[in-house]
Amino acid sequence: MEIGAITGYIDVAQVTLYVFWVFFALLLFYIRQEDRREGYPLEADQTGAYNKDPWLFMPSPKTFLLPHGQGEVSFPNNKRDSEDRPIPGEKIANFSGAPYRPTAENPMLSSIGPGSWAERADHPDMTFENHVKIVPMRIDSDWSIAEGDTDPRGMRVVGCDLVVAGTVKDAWVDRSEQMMRYLEIETEVGDAPRRVLVPMNFVVMKTTRERERIFYVHAITGEQFALVPATASDSQITLLEEDKITAYFGSGLLYATPSRQEPLA
Repeated sequence: MEIGAITGYIDVAQVTLYVFWVFFALLLFYIRQEDRREGYPLEADQTGAYNKDPWLFMPSPKTFLLPHGQGEVSFPNNKRDSEDRPIPGEKIANFSGAPYRPTAENPMLSSIGPGSWAERADHPDMTFENHVKIVPMRIDSDWSIAEGDTDPRGMRVVGCDLVVAGTVKDAWVDRSEQMMRYLEIETEVGDAPRRVLVPMNFVVMKTTRERERIFYVHAITGEQFALVPATASDSQITLLEEDKITAYFGSGLLYATPSRQEPLA
């Protein structure tokens, strides 16, 4: 037998198959470890208990560099959302997966159900050129309302109960997507006037019987505009603030009025 002629006494096809099986098993194990970098280990829905030392099924920490010089972050980091943000609600029944009923005075600020928001980074979204992505038109002269389009500034905004909430003072534009993202409103409700942002997704333009064009927001009532989460700056909005504002209007679809809530219990 010539040197290297292993096929005479080894079933190469079978060995190759076994090698593939071992490789594929290790690949699956690696992939299942990698998809546990966030959100794991899972905790029990009712008791909150979780595996404190899942060394076998959790990957070792990996450091990721964030864009635009925003530092770095490592995952997994053993941080639990429930430690910093306990759920302000109670289960309507004693079984795993049962929905929560808000217990706070204002359920629209409870971050439950349609009002849930994620702990996103508290800095603004940036363009590829490292400029703030979403800004009011007043600070960027390159943006204007197209000729023939309706200028929203000066138009009144009403809630689902047709109560006037305020007047549009400016429009916030997305420099990357070239579209309006928010309307900036000066409120006429609450203890004092405020400047709040309304996502364009929740706004519908309507014409009254007097032929006045207004913005109608079905998600919340007019008075509830007074409690829209604020932004720390009047010229930019952070990712965290975007989530909180959108969540507030989303929660109104269920909690704005008692009639919108189903009789779950």
